[in-house]
Amino acid sequence: MLEADGEGAGEARYPSEWAADVVLSDGRPVHVRAIRPDDASELVRFHESLSADTVYYRFFAPYPELSQRDVRRFTTVDHVDRVALVATVGESIVGVGRYDVVTPGKAELAFTVRDDHQGRGLGSVLLEHLAAVARAAGLETFVAEVLADNRRMLRTFVDAGYRPTQHISDGVVTLTFDVEPTPQSVAVRVAREHRAESRSIAGLLAPGSVAVVGAGRRPGGMGHELVRHLVDGQFTGTVAAVNARAGEAETICGVRTYRTLADVPHPVELVVVAVPAPEVLAVVGDAAAIGAVGLVVVTAGFAESDEAGRTRQADLVSLARGQGMRVIGPNALGLLNTAPDVRLNASLALSLPPSGRTGFFCQSGALGGSILDLAARRGVGTSTFVSAGNRSDVSGNDLMQYWEDDPATDVVLLYLESIGNPRKFTRIARRLSRRKPVVAVRSGRSTQAYPLGHRVRRSALPREALDALFSQSGVIQTGTLPQMLDIAVLLEHQPLPKGAQVAVVGNSDALAVLATDAIEAEGLTLAGSPVALRGDGSPAAFAAALAAVADDPTPDSLLVLHVPPFDVEREAFLGQILAVADRSSRPVVAVLGGGGTQRGLLRGERVVVPTFDTVEDAVKAMAAVHWYARWLASPEGVVPELDDVHRADAHVVVDRLIVRLPPEPAAELNVSALDGGDLVELLAAFGISVRPAMSVTTASEAVAAARRLGYPVALTARDPKDRHRADGVGVRLDLGNDRAVRTAWQALRGELGTASGVEHSVQSMAPRGVEARIGSAEDALFGPVVSLAVGGDVVQLLGDRAYRIPPLTDADAHALVTSPRAAPLLSRVAPEGILALEELLIRVGQLAEACPELASLVLDPVLVTPEGPVVLAARAVVRRPRSRTDGDARRLR
Repeated sequence: MLEADGEGAGEARYPSEWAADVVLSDGRPVHVRAIRPDDASELVRFHESLSADTVYYRFFAPYPELSQRDVRRFTTVDHVDRVALVATVGESIVGVGRYDVVTPGKAELAFTVRDDHQGRGLGSVLLEHLAAVARAAGLETFVAEVLADNRRMLRTFVDAGYRPTQHISDGVVTLTFDVEPTPQSVAVRVAREHRAESRSIAGLLAPGSVAVVGAGRRPGGMGHELVRHLVDGQFTGTVAAVNARAGEAETICGVRTYRTLADVPHPVELVVVAVPAPEVLAVVGDAAAIGAVGLVVVTAGFAESDEAGRTRQADLVSLARGQGMRVIGPNALGLLNTAPDVRLNASLALSLPPSGRTGFFCQSGALGGSILDLAARRGVGTSTFVSAGNRSDVSGNDLMQYWEDDPATDVVLLYLESIGNPRKFTRIARRLSRRKPVVAVRSGRSTQAYPLGHRVRRSALPREALDALFSQSGVIQTGTLPQMLDIAVLLEHQPLPKGAQVAVVGNSDALAVLATDAIEAEGLTLAGSPVALRGDGSPAAFAAALAAVADDPTPDSLLVLHVPPFDVEREAFLGQILAVADRSSRPVVAVLGGGGTQRGLLRGERVVVPTFDTVEDAVKAMAAVHWYARWLASPEGVVPELDDVHRADAHVVVDRLIVRLPPEPAAELNVSALDGGDLVELLAAFGISVRPAMSVTTASEAVAAARRLGYPVALTARDPKDRHRADGVGVRLDLGNDRAVRTAWQALRGELGTASGVEHSVQSMAPRGVEARIGSAEDALFGPVVSLAVGGDVVQLLGDRAYRIPPLTDADAHALVTSPRAAPLLSRVAPEGILALEELLIRVGQLAEACPELASLVLDPVLVTPEGPVVLAARAVVRRPRSRTDGDARRLR
């Protein structure tokens, strides 16, 4: 128990970077930040609001009021040895968590939650954020004293995934546990985040009541049309219109109009805002006052406009979240829910789209309506749709959390103009893709151009790396909206193929040839030869050919090609295609000449067979679905727990390197593994060894080094540019004696033109192997990314690299090894050597994950031998760490 005595700390830097908005278990956000001295009056009110039991459990005694000395101590801390966080809703403190360092590496922990906010998961949030602060400060252990009958608090630590040791004395339980996350605590945090954020979106998509603020009388105005769309869509809840100039008992589109939100006589859960941008913040305050769950802001004039708009947008999000509300927008089209018991059209879309099994997230408000129209014409039915506009708060990550558990959604479509938190995106998408397919169009793939309203960090990764990271998560990427909808119609209406073999049946030789070429180009396999019928063949012959292929167990999919004869009713042929689809458990896709079937072949309103106008579009969609089926069938993998990893030792080395940095914030330090030193020690903390090498400046030093290391040796240029020259003059191998070393030294100096005193290196010869290059980079947007290139300098210059985001599973490591185009070079390496290479990649990933100060790490060259990889050289760049977009404690972007 932390005592309420002692004097406060002096002036200390306020850690504004600790501030975070976190969604609690009921779907409502709360704001967490470091305590300030000016919180004194609110802290007193907080304490006065606590029940006698809560006070007793916190202080182990009745404590009806805080003295001035208590308040000064509790609110004035140094944010180092004495740390305190508060959780706020509006201006009110609803939770306090704190720790005091009692001995080096150990701190005593305590927190209190206001009675009316208990049961929302706030205690676990405070614990997460205190632990994150403690880890960053180098603390290792928390101690908490809890009364034995305070079962809720005792459960908090265990339920959070920690395994504290317990000691009971005089009715007080002393809990001791490490602040380092455990696999269990990480799993608990992720699961709680998922449930909370999913619930927050559910409250927006299925509200019991909606109010439109800014509902004008004039048809065509945004507010008027929003009310009309709610009415025309037959929303099952209650609708209210708000217009500051409304008359007594006035209605808009049959909906009662009120002058303010406070005048609405029934509860309002969702507020749709269509007032001018300067008036939006006032509406947020009004919505908070009536207890609204969230807002949809269709108004433009925010971050997409100018600097004042960017400030207004930041204030909008801060105010809304601070009052426990989520925001869609601003500059949004709105949201829709086609469920029969909801029928919500809180958007500027003219009508509800056809109901279906596809959830759709779109950032562009301008494109949203067009996308819905395209989807309806393509036969893609919608379960829920959200256009987030500037994406100031609610994002695609939130919607994926919701759709993962939504029984009405089977397919997820994303049109992404930017990704604010890609680490979280890949983490959620990887989990979601195991349950439901995710298809994404990512605009700006080549240019990384973002809309003006989106404030995101820039990634330094090449396009190939970004594509690989999406693929790692099982996301099907497409280049255009029509391609995305082509894939979606297959996923929504057809089973997944079990393999790559495609049977082709058609009545056009020309289309059959095109299909054969497309199947090969897209990496699929033609099952036998195409079955080509005569163009004037009868429906009976067509049916017989289809039946023969349907009865053949070899094909995994069936592609039907049909150009209607002039003298035969088309419906007879289409009926045969429907009939074979009815009896087939495999995907059936049709390419039909003559048009008019864009939605597909239907039974009633249900798409039975997706149809395409061109063979190429059909096969491209089939290939994308096959890729997903293959990814889904691949092992999910596990993150191995490596015994010889010592993170604490690594942090000691990193701290030592950071001290050597110049004072400039962007300063960097280059370190090498040559001659041992800090980098060798850092790598060793994660079980990575570098073959010893010694730097030399004279021939005599080279000979002495060779004798010390043991012959045979290699003499290499210190400068990587010389070492990697295509003519190989920068490397001398298999030097077996002193004379050979002296001769090689003179040749190296002569051919490179190096002056006296220039360093080169001597290293004992390594076994023969396949050359590789392993790297990690701390990207501003994605965080740590691991890469592998196989082959020598020429292959690496071509950009043939594989990429993955750590922590790497064993499946990720295997994919890294097999993904480069040059991966067949490793076929000469024994399986044991490949497994050892995969383990090395896992170790590099865990090092990069643990040390954000490691701006880059390069192991080059690495020789992959039958016995395992041998790291010949390593270099790194160290800098002060940047905050990652997805850390160890929950927070909204």
